[in-house]
Amino acid sequence: MFCGDYAVTTVPVLVAYQGVEGAYSHLSCNTVFPDYKAVACEDFQTAILMVEEDKAQFAMIPLENSTAGRVEEIYRLLPKTHLQIVGEHFEPVNHCLLALPGVALEDIKTVSSHPQALAQCFNRLNDHNIKAIAATDTALSAKQLATQKPNLLEGEVSYRQQGAIASTLAAELYGLNVVAENFQDVSGNTTRFIVLAKKAGVEAYDAEKDYITSVLFTVRHMPAALYKALGGFATNGVNMIKLESYMDGGTMEASHFHIDLSGHPNQQRMKNALLELEFFAKTVRILGSYPAHKYRCKSDFV
Repeated sequence: MFCGDYAVTTVPVLVAYQGVEGAYSHLSCNTVFPDYKAVACEDFQTAILMVEEDKAQFAMIPLENSTAGRVEEIYRLLPKTHLQIVGEHFEPVNHCLLALPGVALEDIKTVSSHPQALAQCFNRLNDHNIKAIAATDTALSAKQLATQKPNLLEGEVSYRQQGAIASTLAAELYGLNVVAENFQDVSGNTTRFIVLAKKAGVEAYDAEKDYITSVLFTVRHMPAALYKALGGFATNGVNMIKLESYMDGGTMEASHFHIDLSGHPNQQRMKNALLELEFFAKTVRILGSYPAHKYRCKSDFV
């Protein structure tokens, strides 16, 4: 089975991401767009706006994590933007225990990081009797440690007894020592990113590639509405990889559904299934159709 990488242009571009330099989103930008400048943004909405306002050509946005689940805010933002999903990237999360140069593991008494990162390293921290301190960002914790800015630690703990959990890129950028790599309790932790861009329509179909098609739809408030809307994918042999639902619009009745499908809209079986979806659904929007990332070759997704 052929699984294509996301192909990028040769024109220099800016790639927007949410977070601080050294964040996992920054690392993903460097992996997918190694020759282009990654621009840090304060929040996801700002990263998306940079593309909408032609200040960046792409936005690298985390959609879900194999351990922590979906990124809730993104599902609220996707219906409000007209950007297309033009690619996906799976980034392995390698949590590293970082410290100031010359500091050993046994010297560290406290560690700061994002709550999700701390939770994913809970057992390892307990094994070494290290106190966890929640922060807003993994890379920001590394940056604060390197610049010796005060955090929520007790005053008697010196900076040479403090650590941070972040990426190898954060260690490189801020001159910190990697005390331990793969510090997380469970291996295989992976974040799926989507690449957003301005684009009219979907990518032309190439029979040599496997595709993922992302669709956003709503259903009428009636019995079996979702069952009928999704039935066409079963009868036409289209594999539905993911189904997410969430409330929007300030009511408890209307739900948005986000589905990822294996296939391309120009394939006949997908055309038939989408026509059936449009018949039973209230609204249907194709968010994008893009080559499946090579990570999916290792799984049963496609």
